[in-house]
Amino acid sequence: MVDRLFSEAILAELYDLLAPWGEPDDAFFLELVLSATSVLDVGCGTGLLLREARTAGHTGRLCGLDPANAMLDQARTRSDIEWILGDLESVSFEREFDLIVMTGHAFQVFLTDEQLHAALVAVHAALTSSGRFAFETRNPLARRWERWTPEHAIDVVTAAGAVVRFANEVETPVDGEIVRFTSTFTSPSWDQPQLSQSTLRFIGAESLDVFLAAAGLTIEHRFGNWDRQPLTDTSPEIVIIARRV
Repeated sequence: MVDRLFSEAILAELYDLLAPWGEPDDAFFLELVLSATSVLDVGCGTGLLLREARTAGHTGRLCGLDPANAMLDQARTRSDIEWILGDLESVSFEREFDLIVMTGHAFQVFLTDEQLHAALVAVHAALTSSGRFAFETRNPLARRWERWTPEHAIDVVTAAGAVVRFANEVETPVDGEIVRFTSTFTSPSWDQPQLSQSTLRFIGAESLDVFLAAAGLTIEHRFGNWDRQPLTDTSPEIVIIARRV
């Protein structure tokens, strides 16, 4: 969850630079999207996955859902895809999609048990009788947040040629599943650094099983990374493909 953002428009401009197309997770999700006739991308951001799917020849229904209008402004460069401003609480789909995806660790924005259950119930309702839900969340046992430090900053160059540095710093100590951190964006072309504060939930595999079952979803596949290797304590990800019961 992003609690405070310096500018949605600037973040939308930087989003695809910070997570450019071509990573292993992109290939994983694109394969799933191309195999489904109707797809909902929850937290679609700039819509890059669905735009790439359409470019790759997907001819069915593609729908992107995101709460940030600035992100959807980037996505709307393609008008042959549905773009909806909102989240799972603000829409009501009934058995409309063969596949629902949540990429980019968007699943981790559900901080409370109530939020998570409500989101999964909404996913269940939106799936067709044989529909699947695919998502990933960072494996808490790998403690990825410990590498979110200024020493691991990333530099990107905008379309206007401005160099922007992106760095995270976690609030410590981390206690339980909730991780809070501050992202700092700096650029020689700006008067001062810009900050955003975010909160994510790192939920374990056993708890995930319980929440999915309670919402009427059964796990079809579980992986520890994008190469489809089994989940272990050292796996960086928990990748799930679940099916509506």
